[in-house]
Amino acid sequence: MRLRRAPDGTGDGVLATQPFATGDTVMVGFLIGELTGNDSHATQVGPDRWARHGGLGPKVNHSCDPNCGVRLNEGHAFDFVARRAIAAGGELTFDYAMRNFTIDHFPAICLCGAERCRGSVTGWKDLPAARKADYGELVAPYLRAMDERSAAVATPVP
Repeated sequence: MRLRRAPDGTGDGVLATQPFATGDTVMVGFLIGELTGNDSHATQVGPDRWARHGGLGPKVNHSCDPNCGVRLNEGHAFDFVARRAIAAGGELTFDYAMRNFTIDHFPAICLCGAERCRGSVTGWKDLPAARKADYGELVAPYLRAMDERSAAVATPVP
């Protein structure tokens, strides 16, 4: 992997230095510290837990039609896994909703440019059911549990 730097500091991204097939682990994640709460550089790692990822992970950009998903590893960090083939030189992307139940620290307008762009960077809670199904198992496992808890709270007991 290599970092693409933009002259103004915005638009940085992570580029593949080799091709990857669907299902390949593209980049192994690691944590560099737990946080006491959410902020603009935090990664959700549990229902009420946040941490910082190290390495190039924080530089992987959002896309509403990402070429990578995430898989929790033994270090409780997220590996990036190819959802489709990625050519050498291709930019790695993932949907921030794949590991964040809500998005609290991003602009209202999404700039990913994907054909399937939702128009805003949303969290898991705001994704349509079809998009959640499309992502399969390449999302943080606690998100589905949080969905179930939210549904249970919203469903009145007869």
